[in-house]
Amino acid sequence: MSTMNLTLHVWRQKNAADPGRFVTYRAEGISEHMSFLEMLDVVNEGLIDKGEEPIAFDHDCREGICGTCGMVINGTPHGPRKATTTCQLHMRTFKDGDEITIEPWRAAAFPVVRDLVVDRSAFDRIIAAGGFVGVSTGSAPDGNTIPIAKDAAERAMDAAACIGCGACVAACPNASAMLFTAAKVSHLGLLPQGQAERDRRALAMVAQMDAEQFGSCTNHAECEAACPKSISIETIARMNRDYIAASMVKRPKTAGSGGAG
Repeated sequence: MSTMNLTLHVWRQKNAADPGRFVTYRAEGISEHMSFLEMLDVVNEGLIDKGEEPIAFDHDCREGICGTCGMVINGTPHGPRKATTTCQLHMRTFKDGDEITIEPWRAAAFPVVRDLVVDRSAFDRIIAAGGFVGVSTGSAPDGNTIPIAKDAAERAMDAAACIGCGACVAACPNASAMLFTAAKVSHLGLLPQGQAERDRRALAMVAQMDAEQFGSCTNHAECEAACPKSISIETIARMNRDYIAASMVKRPKTAGSGGAG
């Protein structure tokens, strides 16, 4: 088993009010089989032994499923391997002597809580605005009895793969959340169970996305490139279609409306 010694430039920030700064650390004797988060665990053990504050970073399942981990590694959300979350990024991706720069997601809608931890509750509020169905869907066997076109089922499952990590926002030069919102709108809008609220969902989730001050989409497609689950920007086109169609039939009430006479 080979080991490596690395130089880390890590963003340290006490809270949202602190201006923050990069601090350089040595990571020595790192196994190539460690994950990136395990490497940070080793660095933190050394910091704790020296009486220093460990580096704060989000993590949970460490299996690429929960979407909790997230940091910008050498300028790329989740690091250099395509379709890979930070927790599934292994140190064999790097080589002995490398210098690695580690930053939090950079977006006004994701304020830094501490070091590499950002507040992603804006995503929760977008989901609360419309990312649900109001009909009773029964149990899993009940769901399997509903006929769904194969193409629609596959596209819905592809969209449902979104883990809400926020890499799309971090990668976008406009800090847009269009890919995340579109994945959630598409996931439900493609299924029969999601039709009752389809119009209201598109309008409400886009309105909440705008209220959270995410940027607009200008078709850079950096979100698709950074997404660890390979969500396609086709979902954005599908959400835009739903939004325009809903806007035509769900017009806001105007003063004086109520019919002639």
